[in-house]
Amino acid sequence: MLAGTDERTRAGDDCAARAYVVFSGGLIFWRTRAINYVWSSQQPTGSHWPNAFTGNARMIAVESGGGHAGKWVNERRDVRADYRQMFGEEPGSVDAVAIMTDTDNTGAAATAWYGDIWFGTE
Repeated sequence: MLAGTDERTRAGDDCAARAYVVFSGGLIFWRTRAINYVWSSQQPTGSHWPNAFTGNARMIAVESGGGHAGKWVNERRDVRADYRQMFGEEPGSVDAVAIMTDTDNTGAAATAWYGDIWFGTE
């Protein structure tokens, strides 16, 4: 875990594990939106906050702290519902999914392993 960071700030906007889901803004590219599902060092599981660098992205802590560190953890999200809650509108199409272990702002080091990412309907 990244000790002493506050992911809600620019200086602390790092997470050991992060999955971006990027939604199309269509021809209006500046309307592109993203949800970042993160393993937070400090924010409680289930909390959410605006990205420190852009108003077009929101962060959601799906895990927090080191309690599950070193173990495989499966996460399941209703991405459409998360989008509606975060942005107050219907989502466009998903343009991209990206994964990232991010420590550029804090200068810390972290390692994360990622498994398959699936989209489906229920």
